[in-house]
Amino acid sequence: MLTRSILALMTAGFLATVPAHAQESDADKDWSTVRIGTEGAYPPFNYLDASGELKGFDIDIAKALCDAMKVECTFVTQDWDGMIPALQNDNYDAIIASMSITPEREEQIDFTNKYYQTPPAIAVPKDSDIAGTTKEDLSGKAIGAQVSTTHARAAEAYFPDAEIRQYPTAEEYKLDIESGRIDAVMDDVVVLTEWLNSDAGACCKLLGTLPADPEIYGRGVGVGLRKGNDKLKGMFNDAIATIRENGTYKTIQDQYFDFDVYGE
Repeated sequence: MLTRSILALMTAGFLATVPAHAQESDADKDWSTVRIGTEGAYPPFNYLDASGELKGFDIDIAKALCDAMKVECTFVTQDWDGMIPALQNDNYDAIIASMSITPEREEQIDFTNKYYQTPPAIAVPKDSDIAGTTKEDLSGKAIGAQVSTTHARAAEAYFPDAEIRQYPTAEEYKLDIESGRIDAVMDDVVVLTEWLNSDAGACCKLLGTLPADPEIYGRGVGVGLRKGNDKLKGMFNDAIATIRENGTYKTIQDQYFDFDVYGE
């Protein structure tokens, strides 16, 4: 009979060979209810209105996907930097929060096909002397971006001679550029345009868009899922195709944007 110490060592060795984020298959699961995690602080994609209700493009797309899958969906709000760990800890079943499909994230979780893809952009104060969006134009400048996003990573890659300041939420970098504490901000062009067209964004202007490096931005924005949930992934992919084909996607898109947000 094995001693406890030997058994413990064998168990530890076995566990060490198991991938950190391995998940059981959902092949036998009845997906009649799906819990969706979102941030609720990234307008116009997902945000809380004055009454505390979740709104935005991500939310409307999520509801349309749930209708197409014929499942009941509930929503959970989660701070952005804890979004993937909370999914892995089973706090919810899917992430629909404008999360780009990147190789780094695909090491931790799985993704559906994309449901939209828009380019990054730079905004600056209206009286800024920054003339363009090259690394030379932004050299020595302080650029704000939201922490743990592809935009923050891209800012560091695109502007190696700038100071990149990362903020927990987009609202916080907006406050800093409004007060003159940073020189520019980097985010999705839709997010920045929505802000600049509001009273809160009166301080600033859009400087221009940037190329979306596929090594950083991946293949668009998708639904994030736990690894092993292939059945749920298939359901979401079928639903994305369905709402694209039956016109539901365009109906939702046209409520928010005057261009094709799906991308190429």
